[in-house]
Order: sequence, then structure tokens, then C-alpha cells
Amino acid sequence: MKLFYYQRPDGLPNFGDQLNCWLWPRLLPGFLDEDETIVFIGIGTLLNHLLPQRISNAKTVIVFSTGAGYESRLRQIPQHWKIYCVRGSLSAKTLGLSKNLAIADAGILVRKFYQSDSLKSYQYAYMPHINHAKFSASIIQAVCESLGWKYIDPREPIEQILTTITKTKVLLAEAMHGAIIADALRVPWIPIITSPRILKSKWQDWCSSIHCTYKPYHLSPLVPGYPRYARGMRSSIAASFYWSQSLQQFPIIAPNCFEKQLIKVSKMATPNLSLDTKIEQLTTQLEEKLEQLKFDFG
Repeated sequence: MKLFYYQRPDGLPNFGDQLNCWLWPRLLPGFLDEDETIVFIGIGTLLNHLLPQRISNAKTVIVFSTGAGYESRLRQIPQHWKIYCVRGSLSAKTLGLSKNLAIADAGILVRKFYQSDSLKSYQYAYMPHINHAKFSASIIQAVCESLGWKYIDPREPIEQILTTITKTKVLLAEAMHGAIIADALRVPWIPIITSPRILKSKWQDWCSSIHCTYKPYHLSPLVPGYPRYARGMRSSIAASFYWSQSLQQFPIIAPNCFEKQLIKVSKMATPNLSLDTKIEQLTTQLEEKLEQLKFDFG
């Protein structure tokens, strides 16, 4: 079976997407190959109306912990698709699936290979969305260094990011999979929004699986040319955010102002962390689904 995951048009590696290449060969040794007649879809917000044509050669499609959210809704599940689980309750509802299939994002299964480090090196770390890292990495990193925080670039190698998260006390994350991995490794996390690129429904979907309420902190953007950049986005994405005002009212701020905002959030925010019993339950459920998949296709 061939692994299918989102690959950016600009070719940049992105942590959440690249987790597929790191995690699934470890969880499914000997199963993955280049046979396009059987396609395995795992981590990502991929369940939409465009997916069937993107995997048109597949005779069998396996869906494991994937989410819905981007593009238009997939109105009908093809008969040759076998869905073992989806990311959360919103994905299940969108696809008309049983709530029993809403388990969690399989990224939490990194727990099988990594554990949180009791000797922490960083009080705080900040992980931006891939698009913000693309445009503003040097600025964000400089702000983090000024604060004595660790900057985590979502384009870094998977194991480097995993190791850094294990050594962090609190993660501030624009990148959802940064928060997912932090929660899995028992590192408290604070969700951050700096632009409409950060999709509210995607986070809510995942948070529903771990029984946490999504309450992000909104910071002014550092993305160059932000108003023009935001207006060029799909209105369906922009509409999913809390902001009711014009995006013109969110001008770019200077790095020192962004630094002050981060300090304020670090002082006032209560970090999130799912219950130990919940993350253990979800891990067990995903492992059971994985064993069923191995039995079905072994």
C-alpha cells in the first residue's frame, strides 16, 4: 500500500505532514510500498471533495485518523474506502460517520517512541504555522531569543522537533501538530492565532477528541504584507475565525510589540493538557484499530 499525505506546492517540509513519513513506517513495518492500487491516508486534513481525484488509481483506500476541514465537503464516501477512524467529532459529523469512528489524530502515537524529558531545557517554546515560518522565521526566532525562549521551526527534521518538545515546559503553538505532539508527550500547550491561515475548525476537531476546549490567544501578525496576503485567501477559511472586523484592522506589528504580546500570554494564559487517562485511552483505541488494519491487510 502507498502512503498518501499532503505535500506543499513550494516543496517545503512541514512537521504535521512529514510526521506521516516518520511515524507510519514504524507503526506499519513491511506494509508500505509504491503500490498505488491500495492507498493509506493518515495524518492530515485531507478528507474533502478533491481527494478522490487525487488518488484515482486506488482500488482500496484506507483512512486512519484523518481529518476534514479544508476545501468543500466530501458528500459521499466511495464504496472502496475503508475508514478505521477519523481525527475528531467534527470530521465524523461532516462525513456523516458514526461518532464511534471519531477517535483522535494518530500523531499521539509518537508516545510509543518518545517520552517527555523530566530535565527541561526550555521554559517556553514557540512553534509558528508553516506559512508564517516561511515568511517571518528570522523575526520570530529573534523575538524568541530575546525572551530566552526556544524557537521551533516546523520545517526542521522530525526527530529534532520531537526532542525539543520533550525538553520544553510549555509550548505556544500556531502549528496544530506541535500542540498534538506536546499533549501526547505530556507537555502543556497554549494555542495561538496570528492569521486566518490557522483554521479554527481543525483545532476544534482535534480538541474534541481529547476533551479540551479550544480557546486560542490572538496575536497581531508578523507576516509581511499581511492584509494583502489575507485577502487573497479563500473566504471560507477567513470566515471560520472569530474576527468579525475587516482584516485591514489587523496591521503588522513591530517585533518588540510581538514580544510584549508573547510575554502577556505567557503570564495570563492557562496551558492546556488532556488528562493522562484520556490520552492513554485514545492511544489504546488507536492501537486496537491499527491491529485490526494489520489483520485485514496482513
